[in-house]
Amino acid sequence: MFSAAFPNDRGDIRLFSPALDKRRALGYNGGMKVDQSVEDYLETILLLSQSAEQVHRADVARRLGVSLPAVTKAVRKLCDMDYVRTEGMHIHLTESGLARAREIYGKHVDIARFLVSLGVAGDVAERDACLMEHVVSEQTYAAIRSYLKGADAT
Repeated sequence: MFSAAFPNDRGDIRLFSPALDKRRALGYNGGMKVDQSVEDYLETILLLSQSAEQVHRADVARRLGVSLPAVTKAVRKLCDMDYVRTEGMHIHLTESGLARAREIYGKHVDIARFLVSLGVAGDVAERDACLMEHVVSEQTYAAIRSYLKGADAT
């Protein structure tokens, strides 16, 4: 999913990926906001928890392509936000973390489905959905969901 994570001078974790290179080329600032990083970690923890009983920090690091210290720092922030709790090297979503992770992942799935319905290739739709899920307005997302409901009805 992501190829690297770097803390900035304020200590915020910023994730970078090949898809962000495309954003930079289009004139975006190239870095993700902390909220986006938090969302990526929550989504990753959710997906890992669906396929394994225990989510290990090392699995999160591998999945996001980041270092173990970067995951440790992010998990500390997620704990402070009451999104996760930890037991040793295991990470568990709290009730609020699970709700937020499901919301983020649902948005990702809906946006990817929408893009595929427009003829975008699946792999491209997945990459674009990873970026769009963080910045799409509520109004646009509601329109996408409405479109998908109409498409499902036909």
